[in-house]
Amino acid sequence: MKNQAKRISDLLSPRQQRNWDWRAATNFIAGGAGGGLLLFVSIAGLEPDVARAAILLGLGLIAAGLTCVWFEIGRPWRALNVYRHFATSWMTREAVAALVLFAAGGMALLTVQPLFVVLTGILGLAFLYSQARILAANKGIPAWRHPRSVSLMVATGLTEGGGFLACVLAMASSTADVRLLAGLIALIVIRAFFWKMYLGGLIADGAPDGALKVLRDIDSKFVLFGHILPVLAIVAVLAGMPGRAGLVFVAGILVVAGGWSVKYALVRRAAFTQGLALLHLPARGRGPAGPAAKPGWKPISGTGVG
Repeated sequence: MKNQAKRISDLLSPRQQRNWDWRAATNFIAGGAGGGLLLFVSIAGLEPDVARAAILLGLGLIAAGLTCVWFEIGRPWRALNVYRHFATSWMTREAVAALVLFAAGGMALLTVQPLFVVLTGILGLAFLYSQARILAANKGIPAWRHPRSVSLMVATGLTEGGGFLACVLAMASSTADVRLLAGLIALIVIRAFFWKMYLGGLIADGAPDGALKVLRDIDSKFVLFGHILPVLAIVAVLAGMPGRAGLVFVAGILVVAGGWSVKYALVRRAAFTQGLALLHLPARGRGPAGPAAKPGWKPISGTGVG
């Protein structure tokens, strides 16, 4: 009887996906931040040495993420098959964007010519957007397929890029002007808005309890450490407090760490499958059908599984 209850639980209850591990999560974590950083380098008007350092960091982040995904594949050289489905696959579009991105980025590193720097930034944005669409294309995971996940992933990638640029400027002892700091505050506020919209959308649509619990547990910490504290640090810099470079660096690190923690939670911990859901309850004979139901979206009590 116990084994039968467990089998029923396995069929009905949402389960945490195991196909994408920390290596897949790292691609979204590092790659998105790298794409956002490259975009901001293209519009920030940096000194050549600082621009080179930031471009190198952005390309390195993207390369690290893609390398982790490559090692996740059981037979790595099969990764070349990803280039066969450009018309239908966002994963293919991500891979193509990465190829062109590294070519343009290499030229930008060598020459620091505005044309190549801007092209690299545009391709960084394309790479970031492709990643966001990859996650949303996985229809079996309610926390991923929600349409608001795309705006959240793009917003956090851009915000993390701004945070990394602030760190680079602080370490290079280069002045982060008022426009850059004000822009970073704006990005932080926008990310907080999209985060709340995404979380509210999942709650309204009735995502699996396991996913909601994970995301609710990190909500307050994400808002505090990833948004409120960085904004306070930047405001202190704008107010003329001493230790300007240190405050800018801390703000940037907090912004990046907050985004990375949410993306890891989203890809690994909140990635529950849908479980059983019915558009309407069937009726025996000629009786009217019942209301919609999601009997598998909550763990089944007594089985220890869910």
